[in-house]
Amino acid sequence: MKEYISEKDTSRSPLRRSLGRLFLREGRILLKNPIYVFCMMVFPVAVMFFFTSLLDDGQPLDLPIAVVDLDNTSTTRSLTRTLDAFQNSRVVAHYPTMSEARRAIQRNKIYGFLYIPKGTTDDLIASRQPKISFYYTLTAITAGSMVYKDLKTVSTLGSAALGKATLQARGFTDQQIATLLQPIRVDLHQLNNPQANYNIYLTTTMVPGLMMLFIFLITAYSLGTEMKFGTSKEWLAQADDNILVALIGKFLPQTLIFLSIIYFYEYYIFGVLQFPHPGGIGVLALLGLLEVLASQGFGIFAFGLMPSLRMSMSICSLWAVLSLSMAGSAFPIIGMDEPLQALSWLFPLRHYYMIYQICVFNGYPLLEAWFHLAALVGFTLLPWLVMKKIKNAMLNYVYIP
Repeated sequence: MKEYISEKDTSRSPLRRSLGRLFLREGRILLKNPIYVFCMMVFPVAVMFFFTSLLDDGQPLDLPIAVVDLDNTSTTRSLTRTLDAFQNSRVVAHYPTMSEARRAIQRNKIYGFLYIPKGTTDDLIASRQPKISFYYTLTAITAGSMVYKDLKTVSTLGSAALGKATLQARGFTDQQIATLLQPIRVDLHQLNNPQANYNIYLTTTMVPGLMMLFIFLITAYSLGTEMKFGTSKEWLAQADDNILVALIGKFLPQTLIFLSIIYFYEYYIFGVLQFPHPGGIGVLALLGLLEVLASQGFGIFAFGLMPSLRMSMSICSLWAVLSLSMAGSAFPIIGMDEPLQALSWLFPLRHYYMIYQICVFNGYPLLEAWFHLAALVGFTLLPWLVMKKIKNAMLNYVYIP
């Protein structure tokens, strides 16, 4: 029995020694090269605080708009004051003509304007249904949508106020007036994000997407620099020419650092900023781990496809940038063409976003997102397909700038 234990220990010790040597070697490389420090710690933390502070108010406030009031009566001036009192809009200018207001939109001075033609008040009093127009730009979709909501609301309020006064003069009760002016009352309930906070549903996708970008690039860069500086054979020698051990030893320190950054990010937005997360901390911890491992797996796979520092980093950067559009947070995947819907499954961020929406944001069990969990595990295992090619490249390829 003693002989069996000693043989088992001696068979494991070379593996442990190899991993220990590689771990220390990679630690020295990470400390020596400032690129790692900035791309693994400084830039991710800066991105995190930048986006959360940029959207700190939840929604855009005081968006600049204008008014073209050709009637200029107490009624139309009251409409202008009501519009200016809205939280999302601020009247910054009054233009004498529509042409000047239109040019102001084209020059990005305002996002929209309200046009009140001459005789509006007289037509309202005579029940002739005057037309109040408003114009807005959708060059910036978020700003245009917010301005549109305020402009439409103030137009409706203006006609309702005068209609209420007319009906009161005719002897209608308040209940009858409310029924006539608003026959259907909308009872709105926005689930999980009742404040419509843009920070909650944009930051939770943009920041992880940029984190994945850094992980993609650093992973490909780590392998490419072994070839560039001629240290690839030394790296494999310290792993006893075992490419699996070499990859684990190289990326284990990076995994620990990235996990620390991801978990700090999750603590900051869900613990400090109190973003809703009915799914619980356990799902967040698992999602953060899969995010890091899947991103590293894709980065290693990209280098295996193109064993070149320049080409592999180009693939990683392109894939990461496309991920932000193909995740489905800015534009729903179901609204895209069928080829793009199929292509969306090839992006790790898409699966991260779906697990977050299903399990973290809405609180459903992980079983409801099993396919997306399997997809992230699949990205983690992608290096198995290219390990032999990576080993061959490290031993035989010559670096070409």
